[in-house]
Amino acid sequence: MNKQTGKSDTAPFAVQPIGATAQIVIDTLFARIKAEEYPTDTRLPSERTLSAELGVARNTVREALDVLESQGVIRRRPGSGSFVTYRSSAPANMAENGLAEETSPLNHLVVRGILEPEMVRLAVVNMTPRQITALSETLSEIEAIQTDTDAFIDLEEQLYMRIAEGTGNPLLAACYKLTIETYRQSFRTKLRRRNLTPKRIQDYQKRYNTLFNAISSRDVASAVEFIKLHLIEEQKLLLQDE
Repeated sequence: MNKQTGKSDTAPFAVQPIGATAQIVIDTLFARIKAEEYPTDTRLPSERTLSAELGVARNTVREALDVLESQGVIRRRPGSGSFVTYRSSAPANMAENGLAEETSPLNHLVVRGILEPEMVRLAVVNMTPRQITALSETLSEIEAIQTDTDAFIDLEEQLYMRIAEGTGNPLLAACYKLTIETYRQSFRTKLRRRNLTPKRIQDYQKRYNTLFNAISSRDVASAVEFIKLHLIEEQKLLLQDE
């Protein structure tokens, strides 16, 4: 049982009978989500893409997505697609054991300072063209936001997780995912919402565009230098709030 969602960690079942083909699609997608092929907060491929990939009709894919949404495994955003909301129990258990409460804003920033420069360096070297395209899509969604702080935070986390996954190092990605889980459980989200004025959102949009350009052009030095300067700016912002 997943303590955070209250859902079983086995494949979800519909409350009404469904076809065998739809069940296969449900099981396939859920297995991929559990294996983090589709990590938390990332967007699933489109219905058209899944239909072609799995060799089933689009209405079968839609039926499977309906079940996954009803079980809290995904969330649909009109006009944007389906996003993974399922979380494994391990990070939640760590948060429940007091990790989030014991982590100060400075602690969090220190860990980011350790992880992010190396994370960005490895991502520049190892990201596949497909991963860079996915990163570009997330950036485009970020750039479309003007005032919606919740959506901005969700997409910002997604951007960082795409970079973490692009390192090709699952352990590093898991460590970074834990920093995001800690962030969600404690001080960070409230602090972020308070500071995300429309002007600051525009500033972050420009910063992330600069970072993306460095990553997509395989410019290790510029990408690492950018993230170090970005962390310094984050530290200044943190000190202003204390």
